[in-house]
Amino acid sequence: MFPFLSKRGMASLQRRQAAQVKKTLKAATRTTQAALRQADKAAKDVVRDVVQDAAREVGRTVAQASRPASKPVRRAGAGRFVTVDGLPVHVIVQGRGRPVVLIHGNGTMAEDFAISGLIDRLAERYRVIALDRPGFGRTDRPRARIWTAAAQATLIHRVLDALNAERPLLVGHSWGTIVALAMAAEPRRPLRGLVLLSGYYFPENRADVTLARALTVPGFGDAARALVPERVNRALAEQSFRRVFSPQAVPAKFSKAFPIEIAVARQQLRTVSEDAASMNAAVSRLQAGYGNLRLPVALLTGDADGLVDHRTQSMRLHGMLPDSTLAVLPGLGHMIHYAGRAKVEAAIDALMARSPPRGS
Repeated sequence: MFPFLSKRGMASLQRRQAAQVKKTLKAATRTTQAALRQADKAAKDVVRDVVQDAAREVGRTVAQASRPASKPVRRAGAGRFVTVDGLPVHVIVQGRGRPVVLIHGNGTMAEDFAISGLIDRLAERYRVIALDRPGFGRTDRPRARIWTAAAQATLIHRVLDALNAERPLLVGHSWGTIVALAMAAEPRRPLRGLVLLSGYYFPENRADVTLARALTVPGFGDAARALVPERVNRALAEQSFRRVFSPQAVPAKFSKAFPIEIAVARQQLRTVSEDAASMNAAVSRLQAGYGNLRLPVALLTGDADGLVDHRTQSMRLHGMLPDSTLAVLPGLGHMIHYAGRAKVEAAIDALMARSPPRGS
């Protein structure tokens, strides 16, 4: 490469080159380290700014939620409270006679049945008991307890004890069907039967369940909910209403009377996530006992339900129950106690007219 250099000269040149390379590498290392320190500082500054912005937003949200005008819970309602184990449970009780218990689904509350007209219609001939499940409507959801379907079933049994409701007929809608089946699985009191509306009975892979799990993580879920402005929650709730009623339109009386300020409160939003996340686990525990159920069961579902597939849920359950009827209502969506209320009433009347099963 350098033919004019001696071996000694070549060795000296190589040493100088090596020294230069080493010097260059050191300089590059110092430059890289300085750049990394600067980038790290910039990243920390960005994180600090984001955290500070989030903290300010949380503070604003908490301050707004603390104002009396925006506190939705315990608003004067149509019912009263029955206290069980220190927990006041909001109930609506109307009518006289044999008890019919209405158990609402996820994201709603007892007033849903009142708005649909079902409570008033049934109260003409039965004693109707509709209640807010823990965390919904005006019933609190203490965090010291895990509110599985079985735990909710036990609580409702206790409420019915306090109300002296003997041999009730249970009517569950959507997630409420899981609670109704959990109550039937617990040999606590004789039941007249079950009417299950738009129910979910077998585990499936659902995107809403996966998303809900993340929102149940303590701290993270609360922070995520606190960062969403109330107006956004209201818009999302209205979109959800359109989806659950589809293909029917959202009834005007529902839009006018449903207490959306309660539905978008942070407690109810947390409860919605917790119940959605636990849905598959709940039905997984229950399904082994379906074939042993000796109660008469009426299953009603809409064939246009966009939330629950009637073929993989209600039709499948009907094939497993020894004493069941199935009505698939054509063209109806998930909220069949509105557009299909007459069919729901007829199913309730049919079971109430039957003699109670032997040994119940």
